[in-house]
Amino acid sequence: MKPLAITQGDPAGIGPEIIAKAFRDAPEVLRGCFVVGSAATLARALATVQQPGRPQLAVQRIERPDALGELPPHALPVWQLPGLPEAVSLGAVSAEAGRAAAECVTWAARAALRGEVAGVVTAPLHKEALAAAGVPYPGHTELLQAEAARHAGVPIAQMPVRMMLASDELRTVLVSIHMGLREAIDAVTTDNVLQTLRITHQALSRSLGRAPRIGVAGLNPHAGEGGLFGREEIEAIAPAIAAARAEGVDAHGPFAPDTVFMRARHTAARPGEFDVVLAMYHDQGLIPVKYLGVDKGVNVTLGLPLVRTSPDHGTAFDIAGTGVADAASLIEAVRMARALVRA
Repeated sequence: MKPLAITQGDPAGIGPEIIAKAFRDAPEVLRGCFVVGSAATLARALATVQQPGRPQLAVQRIERPDALGELPPHALPVWQLPGLPEAVSLGAVSAEAGRAAAECVTWAARAALRGEVAGVVTAPLHKEALAAAGVPYPGHTELLQAEAARHAGVPIAQMPVRMMLASDELRTVLVSIHMGLREAIDAVTTDNVLQTLRITHQALSRSLGRAPRIGVAGLNPHAGEGGLFGREEIEAIAPAIAAARAEGVDAHGPFAPDTVFMRARHTAARPGEFDVVLAMYHDQGLIPVKYLGVDKGVNVTLGLPLVRTSPDHGTAFDIAGTGVADAASLIEAVRMARALVRA
């Protein structure tokens, strides 16, 4: 398998730290991975997490993605991008850090689109820092979508993508991603819901090896209660489900949003009724998965012509540099990226 590229994330946050911890704690999982970023940033993070009595890792610059097999033991391989800051203030929003984070994602996306790496795992970036740097995209998903569209030579609208948050207990896919709640409500249209169902069906059919059973959440309390609490279910969501089912998509609903996630949750005692829940907006879908455990959740971008996963937490500026950040979600993101590449 070709290597996986891990982007360093915002250098003022915990991204470099959790990457260093992942290489320290799960070397068998991180084998075949390298970091896109600043060697100095990763060295600072490594110094924060080194522990006496354990193998001491060292940052090792690489000049070819396929050179990982030539590295000495206990190496943390870094592809050094030119012009990145060597040291930014930890825990502070800055345009400099936002620019560095965006450049790492852009390089990794282009390498994946050229077939030089198997996939991309992204450490957290900070949306305010991106905006301060003048990056015209609010987050990873939109930036990757733009790069994929540029590579394919098509308008962004012809490269539709969706966010999926997944753990071993629950998967959710979002109709809308990073926008205000009022805008997200307006985005609940038949076309958007149908497009999300198609993307979800195609992506999970590939990874599961069968058609996924999709539960669709309503937008309003009690899924509108027959129009008493809103008509989006009747006028937009139900017609999209009917159209998707006519195409062979195994979609069901719309169901009351306060119970559909419980129905889909998979546990050792009871398998879920659905493989995935289609949520109408960001917080509706992400709160249930994150409540079950941030350390287990992985963010996956569906619809891209490349594999991209990410931990499901943010930059955690308040603990950056303390060495207490948990690398579990990043390690799970690497595992899932490998599984998706093999699918």
